[in-house]
Amino acid sequence: MTAAPARPTTRKVWLTRDDCDLDEFRAVVEVETDAADYPHADRVERGVLFYGETLGADIATAVGRRAVQAEQAHALMDGPGIVVLTGALAPAVVARATAVITALIEEQKARGVTTGDHFAKPGSNDRLWSALEKLAVTDPEAFVDYYANDAVNLVSVAWLGPNYQIVSDPNVVNPGGTAQKAHRDYHLGFMDLDLAAQFPAHVHRLSPVLTLQGAVAHVDMPVETGPTMYLPHSQKYEPGYMAIGLPEFQEYFDAHYVQLPLRKGDAVFFNPALLHGAGTNRTTDVKRMANLLQVSSAFGRAMGTVDTGRVSAAVYPTLRARRAAGTPEQDLRNVVAAAAEGYPFPTNLDRDQPVGRLTPESQAELVWRALENDWDEQTFAAELAAQTARRRSSLAP
Repeated sequence: MTAAPARPTTRKVWLTRDDCDLDEFRAVVEVETDAADYPHADRVERGVLFYGETLGADIATAVGRRAVQAEQAHALMDGPGIVVLTGALAPAVVARATAVITALIEEQKARGVTTGDHFAKPGSNDRLWSALEKLAVTDPEAFVDYYANDAVNLVSVAWLGPNYQIVSDPNVVNPGGTAQKAHRDYHLGFMDLDLAAQFPAHVHRLSPVLTLQGAVAHVDMPVETGPTMYLPHSQKYEPGYMAIGLPEFQEYFDAHYVQLPLRKGDAVFFNPALLHGAGTNRTTDVKRMANLLQVSSAFGRAMGTVDTGRVSAAVYPTLRARRAAGTPEQDLRNVVAAAAEGYPFPTNLDRDQPVGRLTPESQAELVWRALENDWDEQTFAAELAAQTARRRSSLAP
């Protein structure tokens, strides 16, 4: 008798808050980071891997470099989700970049510019959005020295492969600045839960491998200055994006996070799904500056170039007329999804700031708002042009 073929294992397609179980979460995160699995690391401290003392020799050959990258990829995916590279940048290089960043922050303050923050209370910190471009234009020599270091490339290729793209947004937590809430990062971590729940479970698994989060310490960071708090291994909990904000998960993070001191020039890289948050700066005189690096996969792009603003402007009169004629809403939303840019990033967070939400308004949301308010073509065109202008580079003429 022929045995029936085995039925494929099924996984949930949609995740909800009902899938979040603190006991299951604890089983994922309450594990040891085994140093034997990471022979190129100098040490394991409170579950976090530290590299640096032998790293130069370990990556001196192509074979050695690939071995270290394989080890770090494993650490970010299946291990603690975080690695620290000690002495990644020379202190003098960091100091020159710090001087430029500080001057640019003071300049924007003098112009009355206020910067928002995704996860911290207003006034707790100072941000410099689009700092990679601003550093390059303001001091090219400092930019070249800063990004000539090998640490960013080493870990970025390990996690994302080649052809990645970097953005840099330094964050200065001022004395007395309060801690951020525990969160996950870009992409799904920057959405409210109702929107994140609309993405199938396989996208929840995919999102973290599209981005690498990093931070370079621009000052010495003893624990009292509030270096970032992390919960090692938490990136492995699949419904974690839905668990964000649940009181029992926040309480668990607050009771179990890891916070380690850093020296100027140290660099931290972590899986964006790792639960984390900037700590409280309990000092009275240290402005804790970290250059937050977000490294994105080359694959998050369409094959063809489309001017979605032009497309949206062209079809808006027809959409407006169809809506007035009673066309079903879903049909109209389908057209907006095809015509307009549905994602608010990349954008210029200097001008296109999120107000009362985690993200700025997307182009598609603007089109739909125009339809709901029955704007005429001229009003829509003006608002679309203003949004397009806000999204341009900070230094674009």
